[in-house]
Amino acid sequence: MKTTSSKSTQRIENKKKKMAALWEISKLNEYDRALKKKQMSDVETAKIEVIDTEVEPKPKRLRTEIDILTEDNCEKSLLGEIGRSGKIKLSGEEFTELKKRLRERTKKMRQHPNFRLREIGDNASMKMDAENRIPLFLSDIQHLILYSQIGVHAPYSPARWCCLEKYNRLLNTNILVVENLSLYHYNSYESQFPFLSSKFQHELEVLAPSSYRGDIVREISMVPITGTQMKKFINEYGTLESAVTKSEDLFDTVRNLFPIEETVLKTDSDYQNELPSSDKFPRTHLLLSGWQLVEENFPLPIKGLMEHKYAGYVLTKDKYKEVTQFSPMFGVDCEMCRTSTGDLELTRISIVDEKLNVFYETLVKPENKIVDYLTRFSGITPKIMKNVTKRLKDVQDELRKKLPADAILVGQSLSNDMHALKMMHPYIIDTSIIFNITGDRTRKTRLQTLAREFLSEKIQESRKGHCSTEDSSASMKLAQLKLKKSICFGDAVMGGIQNEFRTYPELGNRNYATSMLKQVTRLDKSASLTALDDLCAKYKYYVDKGSENKQQDKIKFYPEKSNKDVVKKFCGSLLHQSLNIAHIRIPETQLLTNITHTFETVDKWVQDIYTHTAAPGLCIVLFGGQKDGGNAGCFIQVKGNY
Repeated sequence: MKTTSSKSTQRIENKKKKMAALWEISKLNEYDRALKKKQMSDVETAKIEVIDTEVEPKPKRLRTEIDILTEDNCEKSLLGEIGRSGKIKLSGEEFTELKKRLRERTKKMRQHPNFRLREIGDNASMKMDAENRIPLFLSDIQHLILYSQIGVHAPYSPARWCCLEKYNRLLNTNILVVENLSLYHYNSYESQFPFLSSKFQHELEVLAPSSYRGDIVREISMVPITGTQMKKFINEYGTLESAVTKSEDLFDTVRNLFPIEETVLKTDSDYQNELPSSDKFPRTHLLLSGWQLVEENFPLPIKGLMEHKYAGYVLTKDKYKEVTQFSPMFGVDCEMCRTSTGDLELTRISIVDEKLNVFYETLVKPENKIVDYLTRFSGITPKIMKNVTKRLKDVQDELRKKLPADAILVGQSLSNDMHALKMMHPYIIDTSIIFNITGDRTRKTRLQTLAREFLSEKIQESRKGHCSTEDSSASMKLAQLKLKKSICFGDAVMGGIQNEFRTYPELGNRNYATSMLKQVTRLDKSASLTALDDLCAKYKYYVDKGSENKQQDKIKFYPEKSNKDVVKKFCGSLLHQSLNIAHIRIPETQLLTNITHTFETVDKWVQDIYTHTAAPGLCIVLFGGQKDGGNAGCFIQVKGNY
């Protein structure tokens, strides 16, 4: 007889234990089923006892078309076959008719234009807390208007913040611009805007043009030229400056969020003829744009955010000089430790100049107690911080004095450092953006990897933690290397090609722009502009530079004397053009003496315009904001035809 081994015996014992456990589980399951059956029986008994007291059961969901047909044929439902859902199975002509109705409705729904917000749009929505809300730019609204008219032919897409599906099904796009009303007025007197608040699904905060010395007419009318357009103007007129004077299609415009002193701007030809000996192209081409500063979460002096999200933040200068190709660059890196608040607070800052000499360096004592020195990353230890007395406020004051007014700050993911410093600066070069080896803008490469691949240097290898001087120097070297090569160098998204062209053509030039209305009407579209006399004249100037002889058959201008006349004329002309803009201005005296009646009147005008809008149509109401008041507000709704 074969003797079983100790391992076999152990396996048999384990199987017995498993079988015993399964038996116990089956008994528990049987017990649960019996208990559930008893509970169901008790519930049925209770229902029978109270059924006489119930007149009619409450519906648990909205009635559908199938429910209505079922109720109309209740007698048949008693005799007909009941489906799994508890509803009768329709057949014959009734079933065919129902399918036809549902099919037609589904077809209409699929063909109907649909507007929805993306993440950046959601961040600007009024549904977001004011402390965390990030306003859109007025140019974002302009891009939506352009896309609603010419779709993929538009020079810029609104895809960064929203999605407009089936734009080609829109019969028209109607915009009402109300100057001197702000989001503050809407929030404080929402009850005076019953139609606007109930009918318009999307309510968004927009940066008021007055907060950055902008003009609302210019912001709506002017579309920055793309790289393709720039090349076209240069080929035809020689330079962009020449195109401005000789062409009616090109305008010169300058904008900025920060308080920049008025100066004479350098032209493209100046950039080419006057460059530092080490640079192949202007360093200004590496600066982050306003959109990028917002998307990369840099702190910005935006009205609304300064009072909440960026409370305690300061500008690096009270006034800035216009940045040029000779503006000095400074490499910046900060180290942080975790404090008792749970946040990271500044403990060290290092700044180097273009010669890699230390420009500024100091240790900083946080306002709160350090609970984690994060030595592995920061290099900070209790011993290092023992006698440190300098506070963040001292660092801010010293930097405000030392940094030049046109300084360019260079760093890796520099937004984190600026938040640690609680400072705002307009001129930023971020090495995590100008260098990209992944081919995906959302995937950034570590500074250690960039230094190894492009500088052949090893950094951040010490077990004692990172060195902020080493990191700031590496960022500066990377920026200088790119300036020696080309704007495409080290960027897989741009192709990484050695491009000796004087500017990267796809970047375009935001200092030059063309008319939005002329962009729209180049295709088979028409537009109308109804506004107060002075506002209408400004819009007309941004179409043809005020030329009296130029006939714009596809663009109609209707100047009016009063806001009431503007709205009346606007409602009467909505069906004649595909794009219609009305621009009115609320006098400041009305906001002081008769504010309730004024807001009720504006809401009534919005209702009239919405009523006269053809369906499907896109309706946009824009409160322009106030210079010393709240930000602008944008209200968006697609009017349906079903």
